[in-house]
Amino acid sequence: MSVPDEEAALLGLAPVAPHRSVAYGPHPDQCVDLYDPAPGTARGPRVVLVHGGFWRAAYDRTHLSPAAAELARQGLPVALVEYRRVGGGGGGDRTFDDAAAAVAAATAAWRADGPGPAPVLVGHSAGGQLALLTAVRAAAGRIGRVVAVAPVADLAAAHRLGLSDHAVAALLGDGPGFAERLAAADPVRHPPAGVPVTVLHGTDDPEVPPRLSRSFADAARAAGVPVTLRELPGVGHYAPFVPSAAAFRALLDELRGSA
Repeated sequence: MSVPDEEAALLGLAPVAPHRSVAYGPHPDQCVDLYDPAPGTARGPRVVLVHGGFWRAAYDRTHLSPAAAELARQGLPVALVEYRRVGGGGGGDRTFDDAAAAVAAATAAWRADGPGPAPVLVGHSAGGQLALLTAVRAAAGRIGRVVAVAPVADLAAAHRLGLSDHAVAALLGDGPGFAERLAAADPVRHPPAGVPVTVLHGTDDPEVPPRLSRSFADAARAAGVPVTLRELPGVGHYAPFVPSAAAFRALLDELRGSA
């Protein structure tokens, strides 16, 4: 699959309905979709999946539902979370608080199914920033590991580059106090202590430059956070969540290694 074809391949997939959904607040976007492995399937780690879209309301969780369903078919219970986004009642702390509440709701739903280890938190693109920030804010032991895929993991660099029509400024509000809000939400400034992190990033990503992941990995190592950076040769931004792509197999293998 060529890099220019990746986005169409992902967005062209038919949505897959979840087995069940739970709400964690009154807003329609405060919900979690649960995809369960078939009975008798060998179980892998529980996965909380956070979609991207540069935090904008125009992009919801639907485009990751085929990947969530395929991970479940492979034996991994998946919680695909939604959250309030810019232009839909979110932005800033509302978005960040929703991400944390969604993880808690997914964990509570699984707890009702029986005991299990802390989940793996997987985030794509802007969802990678949310996953890393949520891991920082979570109580010890609540998140077993973070796998950030093509994450916007260096917010300051993303802002300087004006990624996606200045999405970082839209997320945080570019008025007074912007610098402080940026510093508080930037994974480069706050790697998640005590939580192992793996970063997957395509070398040919045209949406989020791989150097954002490299700068995060450098900062995490300097802070003593266990981090692994895997650069996927010839891969762009979307292929890791296209079930037919080789990059999806790389993600699946990474998650199975969390068991």
